[in-house]
Amino acid sequence: MNRNDLRRLDLNLLIVFETLMHERSVTRTAEKLFLGQPAISAALARLRNLFDDPLFVRTGRNMEPTTRAVEIFALLSPALDSISTAVSRAADFAPATSTTVFRIGLSDDVEFALLPPLLRRLRAEAPSITLVVRRANYLLMPQLLASGEISVGVGYTEALPANAKRRVLRRSMPRLLRADAIPGALSLDDYCARPHALVSFAGDLCGFIDDELVKLGRTRRVVLAVPQFNGLGTLLAGTDIVASVPDYTAAALTAVGGLRAEALPLATPAFELHMVWRSAQDNDPAERWLRSRIQMFCGDPDSLAQTDPPHHSD
Repeated sequence: MNRNDLRRLDLNLLIVFETLMHERSVTRTAEKLFLGQPAISAALARLRNLFDDPLFVRTGRNMEPTTRAVEIFALLSPALDSISTAVSRAADFAPATSTTVFRIGLSDDVEFALLPPLLRRLRAEAPSITLVVRRANYLLMPQLLASGEISVGVGYTEALPANAKRRVLRRSMPRLLRADAIPGALSLDDYCARPHALVSFAGDLCGFIDDELVKLGRTRRVVLAVPQFNGLGTLLAGTDIVASVPDYTAAALTAVGGLRAEALPLATPAFELHMVWRSAQDNDPAERWLRSRIQMFCGDPDSLAQTDPPHHSD
């Protein structure tokens, strides 16, 4: 197909194809694109004719892509990002009058401890914008970014889609939280002997603290695992349970009262908090403004060395 033949191509078909690759379901694709299932089925038939390939084969409830579909997707996704960038607003962003809807993904610790000051700043500068927050962790963040359900995310991340960028927002150390009135800091023996609470999105009963304890030939006993930080202070109150949390989360929890924070009685590596975003929005004025505010109010001083994240993939 040459450039002249592109006139016969419906760009909407490529959007349907990309969404099918993410959703692997005609039903979910129809819901995501606000179209009827017959329209998606008709688009799929046209795509199969266009590419002369079945593209998707039904396996149970899902539709698995063919080898050809995977090859097309690898070429198509960055091309669609480039098109999106090319036609995005070139005008400067005016926070005071903007009615932009921003969709961001936050891990629970960030939503609890860092979103409140960020939101106050956003409301002061841009009172008419709308902020849609999706709960995300390192497992959910890649799909939310790849599908375009969020344009930027903050949390700990591992693997990311090819069309995403990343930078370190802050490096934090864990702090020990306790609600008892026993004077003095806990020794390592005391720490291991006390019952522990763990905040775990997936319901795990161990974390990186346990890996560090194993290196010392030690263990701890987790008696409580909860999915979010919000109620941790109330749960620890009146008990001898302790919890190890990121320093910025400890600061937010102790500010409410009833808890105190101290250094852990063992050495641990720093915890990296990342900001990730879609390459397609790299130069969008509104998104650059949002990222600069996230950097300012969720990052540490080291992250403020640049006014906007560097333009490279991690």
